[in-house]
Amino acid sequence: MAILAGRRAVVLTGAGVSTDSGIPDYRGPGSPARRPMTIAEFRSGPASRQRYWARSHIGWARIRDARPNGGHHALAELQAAGAVGTVITQNVDGLHSAAGSAPVIDLHGRLDTVVCLDCGRRTARSELERRLADLNPGFEDRTAAPAADAPDGDADLADTSSFVVADCRSCGGVLKPDVVFFGENVPAERVRRSYRAVDQASAMLVAGSSLAVMSGLRFVKHAAARGIPVVIVNRGATRGDRLAAVTIDAGCTPVLQDLAHALV
Repeated sequence: MAILAGRRAVVLTGAGVSTDSGIPDYRGPGSPARRPMTIAEFRSGPASRQRYWARSHIGWARIRDARPNGGHHALAELQAAGAVGTVITQNVDGLHSAAGSAPVIDLHGRLDTVVCLDCGRRTARSELERRLADLNPGFEDRTAAPAADAPDGDADLADTSSFVVADCRSCGGVLKPDVVFFGENVPAERVRRSYRAVDQASAMLVAGSSLAVMSGLRFVKHAAARGIPVVIVNRGATRGDRLAAVTIDAGCTPVLQDLAHALV
């Protein structure tokens, strides 16, 4: 990837960066078809929120226990060396920050934080998980092993009808993970910061994203329109391939480690 030598790159990452940490992706080769809950469904009533939180409660352990992989560490090394500026991530697992990357723009938020839709109070996910465990003693033992897990920690459970949902301790309002659901807009300030990061870069590296949704693709389009060369590393084709100067069909970890070895 000689095109990145001597340039300071902005990086956009997707779920493919975290697969080597044991977190599956939505759209990679062999990924099962999934339909994540939309914000409209979540807001539609108690039954939908019960289904969401039951599945998320069981699936949370995979996200909580995940650790940064070699690709995350390689990007942190590239940042420390000045070869990478900002990391913009579509992931909600917090693994870039755990690996030491800074600055990181968590475009879609993070699962380790919970927000009240009524009063706006934010609290740690660990606090909510303790409450859910107290409200639902033995639920995990009664639950059959989930058939699959998603990048957002949503376990595939058939029966969630007995699950008790916790409300906001401050106002009794509806709690939601502090992530952008399908059908929600990315907060405007995060979008502005991301565009600024692209404008300040002399190259763009996309790692592990199919760019299937506009929340990430728009930054690739912006870079290409400004004449900033784009490099895409992903298993399979992406919606941004026609805009890229270089595409690499491969897993992220070895490519990012090779890049760090070459540039650091």
